[in-house]
Amino acid sequence: MPFITSIILAAFAGYIGAWYFGAVEGNFALLLFLATVVTGLYWLAERLYFLPRRRKAASNYERNLAERTDELARQGIRQTDTVDPKAQERLLMQPWWLDWTAGLFPVILAVFLLRSFLFEPFKIPSGSMMPTLLTGDLILVNKFTYGLRLPIIDKKITDGTPPKRGDVMVFRYPPKPSLDYIKRVVGVPGDEVAYLNKRLTINGQAVSKDAMPDYFDEETMRYLKEYNENLTGVEHKILNDETRRAGLSEAEVSQFPNRDNCRYSVEGVVCKVPPGHYFMMGDNRDNSLDSRYWGFVPDKNIVGRAFFIWMNFGNFGRIGSFQ
Repeated sequence: MPFITSIILAAFAGYIGAWYFGAVEGNFALLLFLATVVTGLYWLAERLYFLPRRRKAASNYERNLAERTDELARQGIRQTDTVDPKAQERLLMQPWWLDWTAGLFPVILAVFLLRSFLFEPFKIPSGSMMPTLLTGDLILVNKFTYGLRLPIIDKKITDGTPPKRGDVMVFRYPPKPSLDYIKRVVGVPGDEVAYLNKRLTINGQAVSKDAMPDYFDEETMRYLKEYNENLTGVEHKILNDETRRAGLSEAEVSQFPNRDNCRYSVEGVVCKVPPGHYFMMGDNRDNSLDSRYWGFVPDKNIVGRAFFIWMNFGNFGRIGSFQ
């Protein structure tokens, strides 16, 4: 067993290393599931087989010592050995290969259940959601609001509440589902979303956009126009870069499913959101690769609703909820 365990642990370490250095495309959910299964099997083997064997060995040690003491007493010898607590402790002690598998199972199981059904942490990798979320923000994502899904196969098992306009949502990037993206829900199924001349319109109704003092982007070291946007009751801030044009060229837009639902022009884009899909945009409107470029997010790609910044090591004041 120690040799087999060494091979299993080396395989996990090799996979993590190859993932870290970019040699393979990692899947953390699958890795955590496998770790839970493997350590769970060791935990069962420990409870049902290995621990009873060690307890039996400790019991046999104590019984043999007692029998030896009785035999010596019958011979008139009173100076005998007593039970050595350290020897018993060594007999009961978990070997290293069980300590690194069965011993970790409760922790790994708790993390797996928490991450799969309650909350999952993410790190913001870019400035596409500025000023709401900054690069380096560590956020929590609610996994049950939109309905619980079975891990790995992502099968929905509860309905939950459908995403609403204004929600900040994490989803699997449609062109490459192994990547997680975060954007704001702008259009829900059936909506006609228009973003023309940097003004957002939903079903013919212009979304209010009130000017605020200019925002200083520390990443690019320049000022951007900042606005307070009210997206069907959800107030949040957005940024516009006056040096960027509003329209998109055909070369910038991929051939995504339901591409015919969108019309592009020098003014911007108008899209009709198909059933079971969502139109997503970043709050940093002119610096966000979003639904304008790669299309709609299907319901099956939803991961959860982002709601809380739990840490930013460069700015502790960032900790808290957001809209």
